[in-house]
Amino acid sequence: MAGLLRNILDPSRIALAVQSTKRTAALNEVARQLDGHPLVLNYTGFYNELLARDRLDTTCLGNEIALPHARTEHVSDLVLAIGRSSTGVNFEKDQQLVRLLFVLGTPKNNPMGYLQVVSVLCKIFKDPANREALLSAATPEHFIGVLLAAEVKLTAPAA
Repeated sequence: MAGLLRNILDPSRIALAVQSTKRTAALNEVARQLDGHPLVLNYTGFYNELLARDRLDTTCLGNEIALPHARTEHVSDLVLAIGRSSTGVNFEKDQQLVRLLFVLGTPKNNPMGYLQVVSVLCKIFKDPANREALLSAATPEHFIGVLLAAEVKLTAPAA
């Protein structure tokens, strides 16, 4: 499981200044970073399934974090786009303000990969120091560094 995030993190797919404050507009702003990704076979199909899944049930995890996702045939492998909002995005039906959005696409034939990524991210998000570091990262590269360092700590043997 170590190094799982390294394979899907890309600084060009991290927006540290999401402008939209409404859920659907913010999802579009973040997900649009995956348009043209070589592993996204049909962006429109992926995006439509992402919206449908988001309407179905909450993707808010608490602590100002949401993990909108779609299991779809429109991606050939796991893809991730990240957005951060300084003011927050209003997830109305959940009555939550979200500052970190992790948009994940996974192929229907790889549910284990999806579950592993979600598990690692949720463990990282549990730590308030990790959340604060993600909220204050100055660059996409620094943001990635925070995630990778946190992932390494999760997989390191206890001293």
